[in-house]
Formats: sequence, C-alpha cells, structure tokens
Amino acid sequence: MGVFVFLPLVLPFTAWPIARLAEQQLHPRSATRLLTTVSVVLAVCSTLCLALLMVVGTAQLPGNPLPDGWSDPEVRAAVPFDEIAGKASIVALIAVAAACTATGLRHWRVRRQARQALAGLPARQVAVLPDDMPYAHAVPGKTGRIVVSTAMLAGLNSRERRALFAHERVHLTARHHRHLLAVQLAARANPFLRPLSTAVSYTTERWADEEAAHAIGDRRLMARAVGKAALISPAVPSLPFAAFATPGPVPRRVAALLGPAPCPRGWPPAFTPAGFAAWMAATGAAASALSSANAAIGLALVLHAATPFV
Repeated sequence: MGVFVFLPLVLPFTAWPIARLAEQQLHPRSATRLLTTVSVVLAVCSTLCLALLMVVGTAQLPGNPLPDGWSDPEVRAAVPFDEIAGKASIVALIAVAAACTATGLRHWRVRRQARQALAGLPARQVAVLPDDMPYAHAVPGKTGRIVVSTAMLAGLNSRERRALFAHERVHLTARHHRHLLAVQLAARANPFLRPLSTAVSYTTERWADEEAAHAIGDRRLMARAVGKAALISPAVPSLPFAAFATPGPVPRRVAALLGPAPCPRGWPPAFTPAGFAAWMAATGAAASALSSANAAIGLALVLHAATPFV
C-alpha cells in the first residue's frame, strides 16, 4: 500500500487551478458536470483511504473487535507512519461523518421548511410570496416550484420577470440542486475540494443564465435582469437552493452574458485551454481512483494474509 494511501488525500490540491480554468474555458453545462464528477470521485477516494488508515489505527487499540492478526507488525508495515496516521485517521473520519451528516440534515430541514411554507398556496409552478425582501429561488421536489417575492417582482419589468422565470426553470429542469449538494458533501469530506464547490455554485448559475438567454432570445436582457436583481437583493445567508441573484460573482455573470455565447461542445480539443482543463481534471480524478484502489487492494491482501483461518 505504501504512500499510495496518502495520495488521494492531497490530490484535490491539483483541482484548484483546474476549477478556475473550467469556469473560464468550458461551457457552463460541461464545467458543472465535469467538476461535480471530479469532486465526488476525489471525495470518495480520500474517504476510502481514511477508512483504510482507520482500520490499521483501530486494530492497534486495546479491546477492539477486529481480528488480532490485524495489529501484527506486518500489517502496520504496510502503512508509512502507521501509529500517527492510523490514530489521526480515526478523528478525521469522525469529523467527515459529522460534517456530511450536518450538511445533509441542513438540506433536508430547509427543504421541509420550504414545503411547509408552500403547502397552503395554489399548486402552481410559480409561488409568489408577499414579502418586502426581494428574492427568487428554485425549490426542488417532485413538482419543483419557483418561489419569488413581491418585492423582487416589483423591482423588475415584465421582460425582466420573464428572464427571471426562465432562469429558475433551468435550475429545476437541470436538477442543479443535486450538483450543489454533491459538491458540498464532497467539500465536507475533503476541505481541499472547497474551490470546486465554489466553482460549481458559479457554473450552475452560468448554465441557467445561458439556457434562459437562449430561451428568451436576448442575452442583453438576461444580463440586465441579473444585474438589476442583484442590485435590489440584500446580503442574506445562502440557502442550499439555486437563487437568481445573490451576493457573489454577479459582475462576471453579467460580463459573460454581454459577450459571445460559449461553444456548447461537450468535450473541447486537447490542445486548447479548455481541453487542458478538462483533461487535467480527468487525469487527477483517475490518479486518485487508481491510488485508492491500489491502497484498498494492497491492504485487503495484507489483512487477508494476517487473518487466521478457523
């Protein structure tokens, strides 16, 4: 197993520059899917390696339920710095489980509160709430709904409202909440993946911007609606739902909409900045998967050899 068990824990470092390249060079739809997949793969691999290290560390604790042979020197020799790494991995894995559980519970709680708030309203896709605070959210569910406040509608003209609703419909039909939840859980599993989570939060908004601009046939109108909504929206705590305009990289979104539409090609040529970003992200994910697979197989063979037959 050797040092391969530690590689998936640090390989997410390689995704930091890739996240920015993907934001700038790939189509938002392709960037979202690529970064989400890479985040999940890297998070699963790093968690698996923590679990492998935890097995070695737990086997050294007195009174553990594991086979006695798993604490033999031959097993410990398979992991560099086994005494330190094994015990530290126990704490790390507990922290990962607690953070992921808290994130999952927060998503479930917010969605439950949203369903309760919308329970008494007419069963239409768009729910208008009388509120002096401007906001617009896409609330996922069996019949996803768009929640918008009267203050937000009052701040936009009729064409800009059409752009707003088109944007939120894309969030619902593309199920962006799944991408957002996946990268948030990945970032809790490995904090080095937070830049990818931030990048996906941006690319999902860009994806919705581009699809909505195509639907209404006016990129400048879409840019104006995004900018205007951001100006009237207060700085509020972020929710796990996609929102039309929240504090963040709105100027970048507006600038992108005022420029040419991105190429919708799925996988760019290799000898371009976009292709470099895509291939590097795929290579990092593949290297992490291979390293964790090598570590898992290696430890499994060592543990099998150390387990006495009854």
